[in-house]
Amino acid sequence: MAVVCRRPYRTGSTAVEFAIVCPLLILILMGVLVYGGWLWLAQSVQSVASETARAAVGGLDDAERQAMAERFFDGVIRDSTGLDPARATVAVQTDADTIRVSVAYDASDHWSMAMAGLVPSPSPRIERQAIVRIGGY
Repeated sequence: MAVVCRRPYRTGSTAVEFAIVCPLLILILMGVLVYGGWLWLAQSVQSVASETARAAVGGLDDAERQAMAERFFDGVIRDSTGLDPARATVAVQTDADTIRVSVAYDASDHWSMAMAGLVPSPSPRIERQAIVRIGGY
């Protein structure tokens, strides 16, 4: 008498399904790491710009505001952000009503950008600004 198999033979089907789905999961994971690292850097640069602009408000004239902003920028970027000071630049512009601090950071050597070749990635140059009004309310 012949034996009839009522269940289909499925040995190895899980491995085949995983082999199909695994590359997509790895790409999604790489995208999360690249964009998550970039967003963390962008937030850090924006925070540095905002704090530097607030520190510059204490100056009495444009030259003193510029000096205070640069001194604060050098201290805060070294001590609290984890950003490389050699890759960051700051520019302070003042007029009668506002102080504008622009911070640019080159993130091309950051660990998150090292994986950027695997997925479409954001620009490695991060530029952020902060504006503080000092008059004219």
